[in-house]
Amino acid sequence: MGFLNYDELDVWKECRKLVSEIYRITKDFPKEEMYGLTNQLRRSSISIISNIAEGTGRNTTKDSLQLFYISRGSLFESEAQLIVASDLNYISEEQLKEIYLQLTTCKKLLNGFINYHKTKL
Repeated sequence: MGFLNYDELDVWKECRKLVSEIYRITKDFPKEEMYGLTNQLRRSSISIISNIAEGTGRNTTKDSLQLFYISRGSLFESEAQLIVASDLNYISEEQLKEIYLQLTTCKKLLNGFINYHKTKL
């Protein structure tokens, strides 16, 4: 498997935008959430791009795919946590709609990226 420059991948760039947006909106979460939902959302979003980066550096497609699947799991985890944040009125309906657009873009790109690598098995 040839090594990719992960920072040139559209999937990584778009997921990185999502991470930045999550960090931006969690700045306004209540202080008592600093070690709860704020921390969990930030960690799950960082996991998305970290696993894409790590997966591109692996020696086998199978190893890479495992990390891309973890990345996808973290993407869905972040989505669920954003829904909870909305339920708790930590983010507005409008903020949720905006971030959902980015989530959808990331899901499509990551699924395509995974499907591409599955063809290499």
